[in-house]
Amino acid sequence: MEQNKKNKKEQEIQQNQLDQSLEVSMLNKDCFSDEELESYLNKGEIKATEKVTVPPQILFVGDCTIATFGNFSASTGKAKSKKTFNISAMVAAAVVNGVVLNYRASLPEGKRNILYFDTEQSKYHCHTVLERIYKLSGLSLSEDDPRLMFWGLREYTPKLRIAVIDYALRKYDGVGLVIIDGLRDLMYDINNGKEATDVMTVLMAWTSVYDLHIHTVLHLNKNDNNPRGHIGTELENKAETVLIISKNTQDNSISEVRPMHMRDKEFSTFAFHIDDNKLPVLDSHYSVTVVKNREKSLVSLDNDVHKEILGKIFEEQSPAKYNELVDVVSQAYEAAGYKRGTNGIKNLLKLLSSKGIIEKGETGYVYKAERFENPIPDSEKQV
Repeated sequence: MEQNKKNKKEQEIQQNQLDQSLEVSMLNKDCFSDEELESYLNKGEIKATEKVTVPPQILFVGDCTIATFGNFSASTGKAKSKKTFNISAMVAAAVVNGVVLNYRASLPEGKRNILYFDTEQSKYHCHTVLERIYKLSGLSLSEDDPRLMFWGLREYTPKLRIAVIDYALRKYDGVGLVIIDGLRDLMYDINNGKEATDVMTVLMAWTSVYDLHIHTVLHLNKNDNNPRGHIGTELENKAETVLIISKNTQDNSISEVRPMHMRDKEFSTFAFHIDDNKLPVLDSHYSVTVVKNREKSLVSLDNDVHKEILGKIFEEQSPAKYNELVDVVSQAYEAAGYKRGTNGIKNLLKLLSSKGIIEKGETGYVYKAERFENPIPDSEKQV
């Protein structure tokens, strides 16, 4: 009896080790051994007799859950909207397992460690963020707190960043929360469908295998309020929670935090400002006025946006029929974060055709980027 229990325990350990070793390596493989496939098959099996526990809820705004184990979430916003200040408050709440700004944390014992990866900032600015978290948490800067570990990955390649994060997850025990400030920097091409799927896959694998929560950061498009690129579309579809941080239109010193997408019930928008100590402070006098903006039409976008998207389309194919052209253009703009209806796509194609930017050739439609030199007149940029 004891020997059977010992053998079962050893098998569980071996299975866990195999699961962990496959998470990143699977992204670079096209063929898998039967042993690997058997492991994945067993890992993914769902049985009616299996008792599945409710994943711990670890982050809240008020009584609204924004983060649970086994899932990932994101903060998004335009440049300089104070996204990192907002993340600092979220992490500080997790460090003390209490309330900071408007975030309340409840990480279970044994899962109190936090890993923070910054892919964008210099060592100096990373240290400034870490120092801010310590101050918000009430920690002393005279010694390092073992519950929070911080790394700057700015100089690494996207593949190396993924490998380093994966290694850290395998190395450190008791991790409940992981911050990846710069999701875009885990990929080479923000509009590459395969890369976007790979990054989403590895996020889901990490959260599942290590039973933790990952919070990421991704910028919004400059011309609208959609998360950037194909990765942004994937993020909206698969994240548990997406928060949007933006500057208040009446007072530029105030940043607003509101839910863009939540699986749980949505919390009310709150706001914060930066005090004299360079720390985020809840703005208790803030009131919300909701104004729903109409999306810009595609023809109102900058020429550089069109050039990038159209260039990729016609690099790979030349649609032979008009309906095919409409379909591929629609899919490409949606992947880039500009999802619009069929009429919007046709209006764009009509304008591009009138400028000679897209023409019908003998074997299919062709794209002439050089004709973008003549800007689209403002009178034709209908919003």
